[in-house]
Amino acid sequence: MFGWGVVAPRSPNVEAFAANLDSAASWLTPFHGFGPDNFLVGIPEFSFAAYKGWIAERFPSNRFHQLEEKMDLPTLYAVGAFIQALGQNPGIEAELSRLGAQTHVYVGTGLGSLGTIANAALALDRAQLRWNRFWGARHPGLATAGAAPPPEAPPVPPAPETVPLDDREAAERAWWQYWAAGSPDLHVYLAELAEIESLSVQGDVAVGKMSVLKEKQRRHLQLQKRWGCPEPPWRSVSANLVWNIHNTPASQISMLGHITGLAFAPVGACSTFGVALKLALDAIDRGEAKAVVVGATDPPPHPLTVGAFYNARVISADAAVSKPLTGLRGTHVAGGSVLWIVGDLEHMRERGFRPLGMEPLGVGVSSDADHIITPSVDGPVAAVRQGLEAAGVPPSELASWDLHATATPGDYLEMEILRGIVPGSVLVTARKGTFGHGMGAGGGWELTAQYLGHERGRLFPTPLSRAELNPEIARLHDLYVFDQATPVPSGPAGKLSMGIGGVNACVVSRPW
Repeated sequence: MFGWGVVAPRSPNVEAFAANLDSAASWLTPFHGFGPDNFLVGIPEFSFAAYKGWIAERFPSNRFHQLEEKMDLPTLYAVGAFIQALGQNPGIEAELSRLGAQTHVYVGTGLGSLGTIANAALALDRAQLRWNRFWGARHPGLATAGAAPPPEAPPVPPAPETVPLDDREAAERAWWQYWAAGSPDLHVYLAELAEIESLSVQGDVAVGKMSVLKEKQRRHLQLQKRWGCPEPPWRSVSANLVWNIHNTPASQISMLGHITGLAFAPVGACSTFGVALKLALDAIDRGEAKAVVVGATDPPPHPLTVGAFYNARVISADAAVSKPLTGLRGTHVAGGSVLWIVGDLEHMRERGFRPLGMEPLGVGVSSDADHIITPSVDGPVAAVRQGLEAAGVPPSELASWDLHATATPGDYLEMEILRGIVPGSVLVTARKGTFGHGMGAGGGWELTAQYLGHERGRLFPTPLSRAELNPEIARLHDLYVFDQATPVPSGPAGKLSMGIGGVNACVVSRPW
């Protein structure tokens, strides 16, 4: 691994991330996304302006503004983390570009661009209601709405004022949708709009395209002015919805880094980072790549995700930090990004680049094929055994291990699975009480913390105190990193992630 970058709660970059890990304090803060509420979340600390200079040195002056205007936060987080990752080894930026098709980009997102999607959905809903009200009000039959409709006509929905108050909003939408659909004026308008849209490109394609677009826009403005109607609902949806699909973070990194090899978004829920790392190691082993940018990025906590996770019964909502391996009350939603640059060791060292952290030896992946959210036994066991086999590490040699541990009852099962494979001498960490659970990025944060700890000779503390350890879990295993830093034990380290849908990824690494 030759470069890393992080955007996380209280941590705008990897240096701040490392400094914050020295404290046993939690990085979680109150949410209040529903107004007053009892949720704690991990809100990323981030300013895209910190990267304006880097972008200005390499691209036209409008590029930064375009990114800021069109890209949602998951992509901007990933771009920031990528720029950070170029900083640990001077010259690696040029090498990633020089390698051409032998540099790949595998950057996934656990939840996608929820902010853009939510805003677009709200804008569309409001525009649709304005539109239906305008055209419905012009329907000649609205004045006689109480009369019986012709037999062939669909039944008139109840007038909004006649339904109970709790149902009135939906009734109003149904009412105006009904009258707009039958409005003769709307059909005339649509016919005139179709005539405008029928304009075709003529002559030189590049010149003709711009000419047609301008003419369509001119005629559309005239049409709107003539009818005095609101903008059609399909013109209310921002094109940013298209620019922020799941592969956008990987694609933007390929463009900013002038990387011409494969770029795509692996999506494995909470195991996304481990899955991306597995794909990268395989591509390098097959000789298809000399370097791969791997990572995961998540939006900041949003009412949609906090509410959904709460109703899935996996997050805590009592305004207090829920720590793994303690009361098992649930996890906390977090957002941000993590990126690594991994490469062929011989190739990168020949060019003077220094490896960081630890050496990733092998990754095992599996699927539970059982339940959408409750982990199985066989799936995680298969991933752990695959990871150990790929790494060439027998369980008896493992010295430390990082858990997925979400502070839910699954913590007990995870420890039970682990102790069925590894000896009692393994030192265990669990960090979601520190920075929360990033859907895709969380596993990458945990691996980065593990690698940083090994590089510095001590495993960073966690918020967990010995007195808080759940008694049932203590009966399974009692060797954990608590709220004091611990010397790194000598030997390989493992890390398991277990994703929604039953996707498991186990990464086995060793110190350099």
